[in-house]
Amino acid sequence: MGLGLAPVFSAPPIYKQQQQQIHLQPPSKAPRLLLPKGNVVTRNRPMQSFAVGKSNRFRACCSQVKVEDSINDEACELVSGSELTIGDEAEGIRACLFQAVKNNNGTGILLLSDIFGFEDSSTRDFAYRVACNGYNVLVPDLFDGNSWTNDRPNALLEQWITKHNPERISETIFASAKWMINEFATVGISKKLGIIGFCHGGGRVLDILAQDKDVLFGSAVSFYGTRINPSTASNIKVPLLLITGENDALCPISILEDITQRNKELKMVVFRGRGHGFAHRPQTPEEDADAEDAFMIMRNWLHDGLLVRS
Repeated sequence: MGLGLAPVFSAPPIYKQQQQQIHLQPPSKAPRLLLPKGNVVTRNRPMQSFAVGKSNRFRACCSQVKVEDSINDEACELVSGSELTIGDEAEGIRACLFQAVKNNNGTGILLLSDIFGFEDSSTRDFAYRVACNGYNVLVPDLFDGNSWTNDRPNALLEQWITKHNPERISETIFASAKWMINEFATVGISKKLGIIGFCHGGGRVLDILAQDKDVLFGSAVSFYGTRINPSTASNIKVPLLLITGENDALCPISILEDITQRNKELKMVVFRGRGHGFAHRPQTPEEDADAEDAFMIMRNWLHDGLLVRS
């Protein structure tokens, strides 16, 4: 683990990483899903795919790839990716869908990006790795084709954020979730979804869960969520794991401590010495190690919430 230190677990109640190895292989009778279908336009242009390894660094390969046998990740397997538009081509929601092909567990996860949007390579890398564990991961475009880019002056960030109406973003998220639910229903599966978010998307996870109230989503993970409204905590009805870094000024520990004390469904993990974005944008070998640990904590949380308890 990075710097030789264990994560700092703050604020009761706490969630500790499971020490025993868990087996994530789905039952042998799990159906192979044939998404996308229904009210969706699929774009056939090839997508970049990645083999996933413990180092949390990814190697570019072709559009579908089987992970090397030497990689020690229990459920890594063939993953397919496609770009699609949910609804009408002109006004629909653009998204990326990543699916486990061989051992699909019939469970959907919505992944909410940071301000850099659904086409960002770090977000897609992470979505591939989640799908590699048997899931179907949908990453919608939350910003209607106008994601933030590094070439813009930071002074314009607040102006950019205010242009993206929170209600519009919520509509996009719920429409994407309902599309996944409907697609699962067509193949005879009735399951709640998981939801993951980074940074801006991590903050929206709390907003969405407070509005949803245990209808569409069954388990959630928020990585260093920004612009969190503490008042939403009391309305969240499903297990939510909050992961952040000790030195993350954009996701203060004090706010997470406050909301975990308001709601027993919320638990938090704080990584000592880490700042913003370490879990999906590691910059050093030490951050890379902690990113791996954060991924494993998230994986166990989702496994327990979506597969064991479903």
